[in-house]
Amino acid sequence: MAASSLEVRNDCLRKIAEALSLHKDEIFAANARDLRRAEESGVPDAVKKRLKFDEHKLSDVLNGLKSLLALEDPLGRVSLKRELDEGLTLSRVTVPIGVIGIIFEARPDALVQISSLCVKSGNCAVLKGGKETRETNKVLFDLVHGAAVSASLPDSCLLMVSAHSEIDELLTCDRDVDLLIPRGSNAFVRYIMDHTKIPVMGHSDGVCTVYVDKDADFDKAIPILVDAKTQYTAACNAAETLLIHREIAKDFLPRAAKALAASGVRLRGTAEAARILQDAEIPDPAKIQETDLCEEEDFRTEYLDLILSVKLVASTAEAISHINRFGSHHTDAIVTENLESARLFQSLVDSAGVYWNCSTRFADGFRYGFGAEVGISTGKIHARGPVGLEGLVTYKYLLEGSGQIVGDYASGRSAFHFRNLL
Repeated sequence: MAASSLEVRNDCLRKIAEALSLHKDEIFAANARDLRRAEESGVPDAVKKRLKFDEHKLSDVLNGLKSLLALEDPLGRVSLKRELDEGLTLSRVTVPIGVIGIIFEARPDALVQISSLCVKSGNCAVLKGGKETRETNKVLFDLVHGAAVSASLPDSCLLMVSAHSEIDELLTCDRDVDLLIPRGSNAFVRYIMDHTKIPVMGHSDGVCTVYVDKDADFDKAIPILVDAKTQYTAACNAAETLLIHREIAKDFLPRAAKALAASGVRLRGTAEAARILQDAEIPDPAKIQETDLCEEEDFRTEYLDLILSVKLVASTAEAISHINRFGSHHTDAIVTENLESARLFQSLVDSAGVYWNCSTRFADGFRYGFGAEVGISTGKIHARGPVGLEGLVTYKYLLEGSGQIVGDYASGRSAFHFRNLL
């Protein structure tokens, strides 16, 4: 895979797109069976939303493949080239990570995204999907793998494991697998991290916050908030907490509550927020009920549902402190017309994505122009945020000489003469 040409890898992506379009009815039929079984098993609504693979999801996947095809080759990029001495040249060049194990729950579209990103970046992929989507995953994998083989890529470049016991087996393969990327619930990701020696890239929670500052434009803030919470509630980049500057809370919170209630959102919040809504002339569904009063630890909750926690703060600094303490370092947004407040927020919030006057739902590899993503990383080493092609490559140093030995430099017979060539 590392030695394959860009033309071959891109040909594979085109063949994947053709196969998905040609066999879409077969994919939808398999997905319908998975959805029926999920309904009969009482699978939560948030999981069922992720499980569904329809025309809309297919369109997103095909658009992702199209975008990925247009991207430059991530391999062989030279980020450093330096002459250490005459006839002794050092280069730093991007290369694939190697074998990547991806374990994902209830996201059949993730199988295509991950496979295509691994192909484009020259990595081999070992795929393990959730049992909820086993029939859809089987059809999708057969199509993707068939496209890879027909494009003359190695038969073993993509593997899929199906038995649940094989997850634990995969976690022990630290000599063969270079990186694990888990996509699923907090408990699922934590299990992976705690039971393997293989490096793990990913995030365990998506506790995202929208902070509405005292200098916010309400006409911007309301649509941003509603979109962040409701555009796709089951996603990890959906807002789970609303922070409001205390100076504007009496005006803004009732307006926000009505707009959110119209989209079916139930508010939970502090007693202070509840009092403001109780005194406001708004329908009861928009108010915070006594049973929905928040304790401190509730602000760590990822609802993945039409529920939003609400708290008032005295300053941007307090909002930053709250997010860094209770958030998950995923994606957080400030709505304000004050440049100084925005820059302070973006500088000090310790998250992979820190936004100003836009929805947290933009935290997505496709929307970033990456073509697709293998997931979102909240770590700080190697890759952070939506992980596209750049997150799936590493680099190696290439040193080309003409007979030089270190002994000559250590003794003083030769001397380094550094000269940057790039």
